Amino acid sequence: MRNGLISDQPGNNTAKFLVGTLGEKTMQKESRSAVTSALALAALLVLPGIGMAQHAIFDSVNKAAAAIGHDNVQLAVVEWITAGEEMGQTVFFNDRGNKQLGADWVPADPRNDVGLGSSIPWGIDGVEVTQDVDPADDILAIQAGMQTWQDENCSFIPLVDLGVSDFDYGFVQFLIGGGAFGGTDFFFPFLTHAGFLPREFFDVLAPGGGDFILGVTFTLIWVDGAGTPTDVDNNNKLDVALREIYYNDEFKWGDGTNGTFDIQTVALHEAGHGLSQAHFGKLFRTDANGRFHFSPRAVMNAGYTGVQRNLTATDTAGHCSNWGAWPNN
Repeated sequence: MRNGLISDQPGNNTAKFLVGTLGEKTMQKESRSAVTSALALAALLVLPGIGMAQHAIFDSVNKAAAAIGHDNVQLAVVEWITAGEEMGQTVFFNDRGNKQLGADWVPADPRNDVGLGSSIPWGIDGVEVTQDVDPADDILAIQAGMQTWQDENCSFIPLVDLGVSDFDYGFVQFLIGGGAFGGTDFFFPFLTHAGFLPREFFDVLAPGGGDFILGVTFTLIWVDGAGTPTDVDNNNKLDVALREIYYNDEFKWGDGTNGTFDIQTVALHEAGHGLSQAHFGKLFRTDANGRFHFSPRAVMNAGYTGVQRNLTATDTAGHCSNWGAWPNN
């Protein structure tokens, strides 16, 4: 069994994320304007036995990983933010709880051979960028989203920016498409913004998903030789092996003006999932006037309704409860 880490690939190491050039996607797409006032929903899928009903994506991804020697990890959580125009309900989402996902990073994880101790390394796929903006602006928007979490002063998260890759990285995209969507047959055990992919990738997640899923975060956890999820630090949470974030290039991306979806807003939200934050809050509509309301409004609301680049008290409460004692949590 291969360990699935960087050492599996001769010549591949974290330096790939430290030095890289921004590539260009060759895929051409038809631009799609965003309706910034449209209803935004979200979905959460959890591995069977961990919390919710079975979904075919887990079975197919985990079998594909095992088939290429990576039976030490399993897909456990898929969480996405969406945008659409369906108006069939009054209450659109109502997430409550402790604002935390049921899986978390392990300080100084012995299975992680990146060699950065209790740090949380992260990187960006510099090849699969959107053509809607200058590639440099795409990267800067994602970096700004990560920096917002880093700057939260209730805790010090040792986030280590490994930079921008000069190759098409993406373990989950490889597993889902069997290579058809690109990606890699190996993974890095850290958080990666793994690129902008065509709508067909998101159609696999849900019927017609390419029409409404803006971004998605995949959480893969460590499992033992029997396929049982581990909790080596005994914090009653499953051990995160890696998280990958993908963006849907079917939509028109930008800074949230002129009918575009704001890259930084969506990156900030998905990075929250990458740092173990769950969805929180309620979105509802007043039927008399059709206006949307949030209770409370937060970055980690399960939906996009416009530019939101600053954390709210609700966001920081969830963040601080999880990271305030790191690495002794």
